Amino acid sequence: MELHHLHLQSTVKEALNALYHHPDDSVRMDADRWLQNFQRTIDAWQVADSLLHDTSSNIETLIFCSQTLRSKVQRDFEELPSEAFYSLRLSLNTLLKSFHKGPPKVRTQISLAVAALAAHVPAEDWGDGGIVKWISDEMNSHPECLPSFLELLRVLPEEVFNYKIAARPDRRRNFENELVSQMKIALDLLTACLSINELAEQVLEAFASWLRLRHRIPPKDLASHPLVHTAISSMDSDVLSEASVNVISELIHYTTVGSIDEVESQMPLIQFIVPQVMNLKEHLRDPSKDEEDLKAIARLFADMGDAYVELIATGSNESMVIAQALLEVASHPQFDIASMTFNFWHSLQLILVESNYHVQYGGEASAESERARRLQIFRPSYESLVSLVSVKVEYPQDYAGLSREDQKDFKQNRYAVADVLIDAALVLGGDATLRILYMKLIEAFRSSEQNQHNDWRPAEAALFNIRAISDFVSLSEGDVMPQIMSLLPKLPHQPQLLQTVCLTIGAYSKWLDTAPSGLSFLPPLIDILVGGMSISEDTAAAAALAFRHICDDCKKKLCGSLDGLFQIYQTAVNGESPFKFSAEDSLHIVEALSMVITELPSEHAKKALEALCLPAVAPLQDILNQGPLVLGQKPARELTVPIDRLANIFRHVNHPEAVADAVQRLWPIFKAIFDVRSWDMRTMESLCRACKNAVRTSRTLMGVTVGAMLEEIQGLYRQHQQPCFLYLSSEVIKIFGSDPSCTDYLKVLIESLFNHTTLTLTKIQDFTSRPDLVDDCFLLASRCIRYCPQLFFPSPVFPCLVDCSMIGITVQHREASKSILNFLSDVFDIANTTQGKPYISIRDNVIIPRGAVITRILVAALTGALPSSRIETVAYALVALVRAYGAQALDWAKESVSLIPSNAATEAEKSRFLQALSNAISGTAINGLIIPIEELSGVCRRNRSVQEIVQGALRPLEVHQVIPPVS
Repeated sequence: MELHHLHLQSTVKEALNALYHHPDDSVRMDADRWLQNFQRTIDAWQVADSLLHDTSSNIETLIFCSQTLRSKVQRDFEELPSEAFYSLRLSLNTLLKSFHKGPPKVRTQISLAVAALAAHVPAEDWGDGGIVKWISDEMNSHPECLPSFLELLRVLPEEVFNYKIAARPDRRRNFENELVSQMKIALDLLTACLSINELAEQVLEAFASWLRLRHRIPPKDLASHPLVHTAISSMDSDVLSEASVNVISELIHYTTVGSIDEVESQMPLIQFIVPQVMNLKEHLRDPSKDEEDLKAIARLFADMGDAYVELIATGSNESMVIAQALLEVASHPQFDIASMTFNFWHSLQLILVESNYHVQYGGEASAESERARRLQIFRPSYESLVSLVSVKVEYPQDYAGLSREDQKDFKQNRYAVADVLIDAALVLGGDATLRILYMKLIEAFRSSEQNQHNDWRPAEAALFNIRAISDFVSLSEGDVMPQIMSLLPKLPHQPQLLQTVCLTIGAYSKWLDTAPSGLSFLPPLIDILVGGMSISEDTAAAAALAFRHICDDCKKKLCGSLDGLFQIYQTAVNGESPFKFSAEDSLHIVEALSMVITELPSEHAKKALEALCLPAVAPLQDILNQGPLVLGQKPARELTVPIDRLANIFRHVNHPEAVADAVQRLWPIFKAIFDVRSWDMRTMESLCRACKNAVRTSRTLMGVTVGAMLEEIQGLYRQHQQPCFLYLSSEVIKIFGSDPSCTDYLKVLIESLFNHTTLTLTKIQDFTSRPDLVDDCFLLASRCIRYCPQLFFPSPVFPCLVDCSMIGITVQHREASKSILNFLSDVFDIANTTQGKPYISIRDNVIIPRGAVITRILVAALTGALPSSRIETVAYALVALVRAYGAQALDWAKESVSLIPSNAATEAEKSRFLQALSNAISGTAINGLIIPIEELSGVCRRNRSVQEIVQGALRPLEVHQVIPPVS
């Protein structure tokens, strides 16, 4: 064994050398893969420990081995025999002392390993007083190693919240309580170390960590604590101490006021902190201040705003001083600093605007009066905020030279400012906010005219802001909006400015429809949009979207201008169009015309629809005229672009009869494409989308064509299992499922589709390779349960689908797995619906013989077979099963849970899980059951080896068995 470990030590060093220094990428990747696999082995304990104690190990070896040891203690502590704790603690303690002077990265990893050990092992095993007393004794015995033990004191409370540590929930809770009970000793230790100046930063960082164990020390005691006074006094120094800032930030969070009722208990500490932070306000205007110091000060003001927003919202004189300071932070030219306050202004807006916050002020009238008082007090603050932040969206002069990442950040910053302006509009009202922003636009326009310079940026910024609040400007606003709309045609056609002009026109389409003068504005504004379509891809995309909004909201006004609109449409869909938008953006123009046609009387709509379809049908007809060989060889895009246009027409022209007639006329074209291109997923998806939209719009008027359509896809599905055939069928089931005249062909359809799907999905690998098919199959099955249970449950495909679902529950694809689980939940829940109740006995004959296996698979999914992000969906299916089958399902669950080995989950943990399921039978809501379910899930996933043990025990080999026939 010794030789084996020596060989592994040598291999680790060689692999690390290759990882960091070998010139060949493939060698480095192989080395990295080997090292990762090595970290998972049980040998890693001994090898990492030995190399850390080896004085000849280089820095790369030390860092890797310290990380390995930390990871092993966190995740794999259970691999060791129980008596190994003492020798492991001794070794880690020795290493802590060895590395007291560094390297810091190694020292931190060793400290984290000791903290993880404390999370696993009860306080009594550390001796009387637990780990903190143990640290205290070590510090007294080895004062030269104080840096290491201070590092350990810093990370210790942080590990309470580290879920990488594979501790059971009970042990995690006990660990937190142990640290809480030892907090006074910890703070006394830190206070004692204050006398050593060079350790002050470390002491304060450790103090900040302990403060994260919230509300454990009375605020009045903290207000007079030496550690707090040390942090406050160091704020006066020229160079701000990062640790002091962290302490004060934690103190602010420590005193967070969730409601006014909590203020009194926190007030001694709040009254101590606030003046200290307010004293830093003058530094915000000090140009000599270091950027990091300014960020630290701004962070404290932002923390204070977030923590005390309830207090500030009362509008007292003291709170307005804090609000004023936060405005100063918001005015800072550096966006990173100014934006720290944005969350505060949002939280304050919620309190000021939502009447629920004022219920404590008596009746409704009193609450409304209090709300109005507060809104009035904060009006000036929000007016100033609008002026301060609105300038921050202006494009920098060197924008074109910025990196793509910096350009992306700038755009994100603009969206953040837009959110703040929305908050202001909710407090001030949209019209009042618009007036402030309009003044900025006028200033920009006049400045540009007077100085005869072509700086488009201030006008663009003002319009961006005006667009941001469009949803909050009243439709009756008649002072500012007409002036803005008159100004837009006078602005230069610089691409970025034009893009924002187009988006602004689109944003105010509802106002244009409502305004008395709206019709007179439309021609020049549409001219702007048409101009924008020819400038650049970005302006074209913005113009197309705005054109869609205008046609949607102003369709009644535009009915008389169809000829002009058709001219724009025909130019847009013409293959040699001067417009610069993509085929996808051109769909906005298609939708725009479709919406206007919807407003026409039926007799005119039919003709207009034909004209609308013609530019999309013509290229398809041309291809068909060249024969099936050419049709089969054409690139998919030559078909999908015109078909997608037809799909959008069928979706947005709300004239059911006209659409049904159009589809009937076009069916020969569609059938030809179905027949020749059924192998081509992209074309089939487009064509099925067009058919689905037509069915959705025309509903039962599609009767004749629907029969032909279903016959077509039913035949093609046997050859090519295209998922889109299933979602088209799903739409038909929704509309025709309860129609008795459709019973025969729908029954044949679903039996045919499900039979072929279940024959395709016979093992988990099939589900993994065809997740889209799985998703659409089980979505269709759920839709059948809802719309045609009379066809679905008595059908022989029902038990086949349940068997199929059992094989595929644990497919890793999120949507596929979710559809299967939702299908099973729908099956279990049919007793909750009137239309499902008659089929309970059929369901029971299928589910009961399979119940034990289904339960076992669901428990396996909860405990690791599916990712933890799916727990809620799996839990719902399991709870639905238990509610449907009561005590019988509880027995299935007991049987499944009993298979989990006791070293993976204790009897108490299993018991709590089963009790939650028992509570589900008596009607407890899912929210009240989820904690014990999540805890069992977490326990069984706490590390790789436990997860493998649990899955090995639960994996039901009999999923592939022949289930007893339904009686």
